[in-house]
This record gives sequence, C-alpha cells and structure tokens, in this order.
Amino acid sequence: MISYLLNIVNSEFLGRGEVKIMRSIIKSKKGISPILATLLLIVIAVAAVIVTYAWVMTFTSSTTNQAGAILTVENVRFYTDTGTDYVEVVLRNSGTAAAKIAEVYAGTSSTALAPQILVTYDPNTQLVSEGSSLSIIIQYNWEEGTRYHFKIATEAGQTLPFSELA
Repeated sequence: MISYLLNIVNSEFLGRGEVKIMRSIIKSKKGISPILATLLLIVIAVAAVIVTYAWVMTFTSSTTNQAGAILTVENVRFYTDTGTDYVEVVLRNSGTAAAKIAEVYAGTSSTALAPQILVTYDPNTQLVSEGSSLSIIIQYNWEEGTRYHFKIATEAGQTLPFSELA
C-alpha cells in the first residue's frame, strides 16, 4: 500500500516540494495521542446520549399528550320532562388533557347505534376539561326495563362505549 502511494507521489502531477511533503506524510508513523483519542470517544458518546435523550423525550411527550384524556361515565339518568323522554349522561375526565365531544350514539343494541341529533351539553362547549365533568342531555324515547347502549366519540378519535338499564 505504501509503495503504491509513493508511486503516486513520484508521478509527474506533483512538483518537487509537494513530493517531499507527501513522502513525509506517508512515511510518518505518528497518530493521535491516546489522551486525544480518549477525549474524542467521550465527546462522541456524550453526543450520542444527548441525541437519544432528545428523541425519547419527544416520543414520550407526544404519546402522553395523545392519551391525556381519560373519560368515564359518572352517572346516567333516564327521565321525562313535559312529555318528552331524555337521557342525561355525566362524563368525568380524570386525565391530564381536555377532550371535545364530537358525536353521541345511542341504540338498543351495541351493533345498531345511531348518531343522536337532539343533544345538548352543559357546559355547551362540548369540552370536558381535565379534572371536570360534562353533562350530556339526549332527547331519546326510552322504555323502563330496557337496556340501552351508548357510545361517545371525541374529536381525537377516542370512544367510550357503555350500556345502561332504563
């Protein structure tokens, strides 16, 4: 290998001064000192740790923000007011992020749920803040003794299916 490099150095492309410098570089047996090599390895290792830490923190923060809302059904009440049947569902958010209700479904079977149009919210923002509750009032014809199935969907795609006996 060295002889090959020396032949290149002796080629006609380089001048005399350049040939001497190239010969001295090729014949030199010196490398970097062990202290410098150790420091270089430490710097590379620290840089790798910093990059890994940044990636892990980004990944975990985005994952926990997506799953921040934890919705549970606190109460379901079937009642009639001035001849109209209603179902009131109280949701509680015990998570760390707010959730906005996008759609409410109801039916007599978990496989035949229909989206409900006559729905009111208290508060009317449809937003369940972290640590608070939301009352959903559905105008729905119900009969006592029948089991009804519900599904509440958030804008983030989270669904909360449950059933209740009237």
